Order: sequence, then C-alpha cells, then structure tokens
Amino acid sequence: MWASRRASGVPGSVFALMDAAKGRARAAGLQIIDLSIGSSDLHPPEAVLEALREATRDPATYRYPLFSDTRPLRDAAAGYLTRRFGLTLDPDTEVLPLIGAQEGLANLLLAVTDPGDTLLLPDPCYPPYLGAAAVAGLNVVTLPLRQERDFLPDLEAVPESVKPRVLLLNYPNNPTSAVADPAFFGRAAAWCRAHGTLLIHDHPYAEMTFGSYRAPSALAASSVGVVELHSLSKTHHMGGFRVGFAAGDRDALAALARVKGAIDFHPYLGIQRAAALALSLPDDRSGAETFQARRDALVPALRALGWDVPLPQASMYVWARVPGLRDSVAYAVRAAERTGVALSPGRAFGAQGEGFVRFALMQPPEVLEAAARRLAAVPVEARMPAATD
Repeated sequence: MWASRRASGVPGSVFALMDAAKGRARAAGLQIIDLSIGSSDLHPPEAVLEALREATRDPATYRYPLFSDTRPLRDAAAGYLTRRFGLTLDPDTEVLPLIGAQEGLANLLLAVTDPGDTLLLPDPCYPPYLGAAAVAGLNVVTLPLRQERDFLPDLEAVPESVKPRVLLLNYPNNPTSAVADPAFFGRAAAWCRAHGTLLIHDHPYAEMTFGSYRAPSALAASSVGVVELHSLSKTHHMGGFRVGFAAGDRDALAALARVKGAIDFHPYLGIQRAAALALSLPDDRSGAETFQARRDALVPALRALGWDVPLPQASMYVWARVPGLRDSVAYAVRAAERTGVALSPGRAFGAQGEGFVRFALMQPPEVLEAAARRLAAVPVEARMPAATD
C-alpha cells in the first residue's frame, strides 16, 4: 500500500532463498559451511581498535561531526592515495568521507543523475548496484562481462543510441574476481570523456590482491570526470564500522556532499579517528596473504571436480563455472540443503552469471577443501522422478 515506485523497483534477492536453505540444513543437523557472504572474518589492526576505544571515552566525540571535523580523515585518505597510487588530490575538494561505499554510491547516483538517465552497468555485478539504480530512477543498460574477455566490458560495443550519464565499474571485481590494468582505465576514462559520461569506480578490494599484482586506481587516468569509492570494510576488515571515502571529480563530490547533507551525516568521530589511523598505517599484506592461502586451497579442490575455475589475482572470491549448470539458484539451494555448503548462485549477480557460482573465501583452507569434497555429491541438475502409471 505504501511502497513507492522507487521502493518497488528495488530487485528482490535470491539470498533470502539461500538463508532459508541454510535454515533447513541446520534443522536437518548439517554443519553449515557458509561461503555465501563476502564479509571479512579477519580482525582490524589492534591499534585501530584501541584508537576507537579511546575515542569512546572522549566526550568531544559525542556531538554531531561537521565537515571541518572530517579534515583528519580526509588528510589521511589523500595521504593513502598518494602513498599507494601516486595521486595528488586536494583533501578539501577532492576527498569526501562516506558512511561506507555502498551508501556513498547510492547517494552519488542521486547527486549526479536525474530520473530517466542511463546507467551503464556490468553484468554480472554486485546486486546493490541495481537497487541504487532503482532508487535513483535510472534506466540501466547492461555491459556483458564474459570469460573470453577476462570479464572486462567492451565499451566499443555500446550502441551509439545509448547516451549514458554514468558508467559504473568495479575492479578487482565482485563477483568475478577479474582485475584491470592502468591501460584499461585509461581507455575507459577516454571513452567517458568522449561521451560526456561520469566514470564511477567502486574500489573496495584495492588491497585484497595476491602475489605481485597491485590493483591500480581509475584516478590515475584522470581526477576530472572520475569518482572512485574506497571502503575500509575489506582493506582493513572494518565492515561493521561503515566508513570509507569518495575521491576524484570535485564537482561530483560537491553534489554528493549536498545530497549527503540532506540524507545522512558524517561518521561518528571515533570511527573517523580509527579510520584515519588505519589509512596511515604502514602497508600490511598479512590479510591478503591469508585470503591467498585460502584461494590456493579451494581452486585446486574445485578443479578436481572438473570445474572451470580461473585463479584469482585479487578479491576474496572464487568465481567458478560449473559444467552443465543451467539453474545456479536451484543448484545453490540443493547444495545447502544436502551438504550444508552455502554459496552464491551466479544468477544472483545478473543474467550473465548463470552457469557460475561464487565462493566467498571466509573459512580456513582445510574447511574450504572439505566444502569442495561435499559438493562432489551434489548433482548439477536435479534428477526428475521416474514416471509411473
């Protein structure tokens, strides 16, 4: 009765089905191995936690934080971008704190688009992108991400009739774990300039990279016409803190600041202090090394099942094509109910995700290997009962 068209337009989620399947598995006495949700199970740095503890004892942190109060966090974010990517950005006009990157994206779309504008969106993609587009009233045109193109979009294949206001990218990618190099971002930024399109790059896995690979920043191509969203949820294991920052085009950030001023406020000052410290700490690869060890356990175990599984260079996911799979949602529900292994069906991320499943590397190596062994007993397609007279 009271749902608006915006609210009604937010897509439903198959993850409710997965949650119900996990519940049935628990009721049947199965031990759940939950690999369906990409929330880091590692701890933030102890110094960061101590900074937050100390802040909670400081009454000065209890008030509403003003923009001027965010200066230490903006300075730390700008310093991180310089140290990590060689970027020089003005912390007053080209960096803006966020209450998490997901909030930042939703408000950014409200700030830089009008209802009916076109958003170019990869398929498959992180599902909340579609919800944010629906709330903003946008026309979504999808860009297929295909394995034969290393899950990178073909911007030259976008029809001339499509006039996008925004192109949204995400590398290292969720769900595919694909990565992009600086040349790709250079081409994407040039394409956006030629089409009058704002490039938004969601970059939560900037530090979740393996081996010698280091994820580049889209802002290296340009800070004009490009906005990059950073989150401490994955890089510093601070998902529940809800803190991040946007960086790049000053006009887009000014519009975002106006929208945020009408909808939300800045993060709690204690969380800002903790985040500023986290961004200022020396680089620590231990978290990435933990996820790399998990990757190195799961990928061979899945390949032993005959699955097509690229070796990810980044992120906390493994994206696997299952031979013969035609209904990834039904398969994921079946796997949870029969084995207790919960994973994400590829179809949950878009039409191009069908035939795939996504594993979140949220368990130790030996548990991941055990999950793969359990899946060996799950049929790819459900067997229909024999017909009877």
